[in-house]
Amino acid sequence: MLLQIEPSPAKINQEKIYQEMGVKDHEYERIIELIGREPNYTEIGMFSVLWSEHCSYKHSKPLLRQFPVDGPHVLQGPGEGAGVVDIGDEQAVVFKVESHNHPSAVEPYQGAATGVGGILRDVFSMGARPIALLNSLRFGPLDTPRVRYLFEEVVAGIAGYGNCVGVPTVGGEVQFDRSYDGNPLVNAMCVGLIDHKNLQKGVAAGVGNTVMYVGASTGRDGIHGATFASEELNEESQAKRPSVQVGDPFTEKRVLEACLELVQLDSLVGIQDMGAAGLTSSSAEMASKAGSGINMNLNHVPQREKNMTPYEMMLSESQERMLLVVKKGHESEIEAICEKWDLDYASIGEVTDDRNLTLYFDGEVVADVPVTALTDDAPVYEVTSTEPQSFKENQAKQWQPDTVTDYNETLRELLRRPTIASKEWVYDQYDHMVQTNTVVVPGSDAAVLRIRGTKKALAMTMDGNSRYIKLDPENGGKLAVAEAARNIVCSGAKPLALTDCLNYGSPEQPNIYWQMKESTKGMSEACRTLSTPVISGNVRCTTKHLGKPFTQRQLSEWSV
Repeated sequence: MLLQIEPSPAKINQEKIYQEMGVKDHEYERIIELIGREPNYTEIGMFSVLWSEHCSYKHSKPLLRQFPVDGPHVLQGPGEGAGVVDIGDEQAVVFKVESHNHPSAVEPYQGAATGVGGILRDVFSMGARPIALLNSLRFGPLDTPRVRYLFEEVVAGIAGYGNCVGVPTVGGEVQFDRSYDGNPLVNAMCVGLIDHKNLQKGVAAGVGNTVMYVGASTGRDGIHGATFASEELNEESQAKRPSVQVGDPFTEKRVLEACLELVQLDSLVGIQDMGAAGLTSSSAEMASKAGSGINMNLNHVPQREKNMTPYEMMLSESQERMLLVVKKGHESEIEAICEKWDLDYASIGEVTDDRNLTLYFDGEVVADVPVTALTDDAPVYEVTSTEPQSFKENQAKQWQPDTVTDYNETLRELLRRPTIASKEWVYDQYDHMVQTNTVVVPGSDAAVLRIRGTKKALAMTMDGNSRYIKLDPENGGKLAVAEAARNIVCSGAKPLALTDCLNYGSPEQPNIYWQMKESTKGMSEACRTLSTPVISGNVRCTTKHLGKPFTQRQLSEWSV
């Protein structure tokens, strides 16, 4: 029997609560078709987060298919927590980049800090030890107290989390432009090192195997964080502060070390971070990849707050949590490692063969939906694109260089610009020497780290020029890839692969979708020319509009 949590299905439909969760009318009708009835409150919450732009890439997925994803060195391309590239001697490098833009706009310290925490978990969930962090940041001009506050707190959040976990922050970039007023971009990248034999994937395989929860307990922070990340920022966005997660780097360190021990166990079948959409995404995605189902008893989920509902537990994005699938009968091996590292743990379910995600609470079924309905059947949209008038006007302009009369003063004026000036104030706050493997420190073309015990080293960089992409998305996309490759080559290394972090406005706007289409086309061409496959990445688009938009910028000004 299905227990209806809070409003009945009729009430949901009448008040259009699903719209408040970011689900459109036609999407709600599709959900009813997929599950054969109206969803209850918990179920529509689960669909809302997994069908959000943040999780489903429903507008960008057709464009991402352009990217080359295979190559002689690629061990794992897009689809897992991070991409993996072979570097010889049974070793591989694991890396990915993610954005945490909206959380950083409303709560900059925690928004940036939890962005670092999330990307770390994506890497060590693959079985790799994180060896480096990088970041790419965008802010408005530093002429207002608000922007200065965002800048200072974002940098402090990145430093505070990375330094405490003990992973060096070795590279990055910072740019300032009026189009980012009130809407900073905070992109965090992590690089890890792994032996081939330790490579893990997030799969819930083996009927009867145990689903285990490991890490920090679950609270109410971050609920609907995935849908919040898919909304346009506006003057009411400060009310969304509860959607921002709160991080604990010291717990993250314990989770990291525990997971690196857990991946050595033959009894571990699969592992995945409870990132965006929390327990909903990790359980559904792990089951989907294995072609299985999962039954979970939510009464067993470790909770740090009283009277949490199934809806809250499934949508919470509390940090430092992992979902594991373990061979039945071997749970004690996991428990022993968790106790060693003082982590919460619990057996909360089992793998089934019915391909459904079935949730129990207080002895009742509170959700029962096909896994594929949540994941594979998420909508994918092909949007009409329109070349903006501003692009046509820019292309028609005749470029005339300014006349320089005093070259010394011009140089000084350029060096005073925040985008060009030294970023030493930023990277001096980052510990870039922890682990003692950093050979080339921040401030160069690319960071270089030695691989201890070998004669090999890794070069890594983050680069991009949003102004180029705004002026000419296709060529700007090519230049972004080429610039990153040049920085790697200048360090003496060979570019092997890349991870992309693409930030756009609403793809439902034809001019924005055109920017997306053209820039990804340019990136794809450059990647193929340079033989650098895209092995992982992230797209952040904002599709849901609530309230009055920021008056200082228009939607057409959003840029990559």
